[in-house]
Parts: sequence; structure tokens; C-alpha cells
Amino acid sequence: MEVLRIILTIVFIIVCIGLVVLVLMQEGKAAGLGAISGAAETYWGKNKGRSMEGTLVKLTKILAVLFIVLAVILNLNVF
Repeated sequence: MEVLRIILTIVFIIVCIGLVVLVLMQEGKAAGLGAISGAAETYWGKNKGRSMEGTLVKLTKILAVLFIVLAVILNLNVF
């Protein structure tokens, strides 16, 4: 069981590093404030989920859930 705990800890560290990198790669919310005049209705505004920024947001959500699940599992002290 100790081997499983070590493997989960290594995966947890990799998820933590990945989460930090993904958050730092994203644009700030203030970057889009110039588009208040209606420029957000462009092609890129409508298809944000398919863009690089949309992909980063999806990956961040997945890694955040994985982070929470691994943190709970590692704190159960079952291993």
C-alpha cells in the first residue's frame, strides 16, 4: 500500500505543477476590457471554447478537480 501512496503523491505533484503552469499561461480577465464596445461579438468571441484560451480553461478545470480528488484521497490515511 505504501507504493500506491508514493505513486499518488508523485501524480499529485505533477498535477500541482501542471495547474500552476496552466494558470500562468492564461490571459487576465482585464485583457478583454477593450472589447466592451461590442467587439466581443467577433468570430473569436463566439468560438472562444475552440480557441487556445478555451482549451486552457477546460484543462485548468480538469486539473483542479483532479487536484481536489487526489488531495482528499491522500488525506484519508487509508494507505
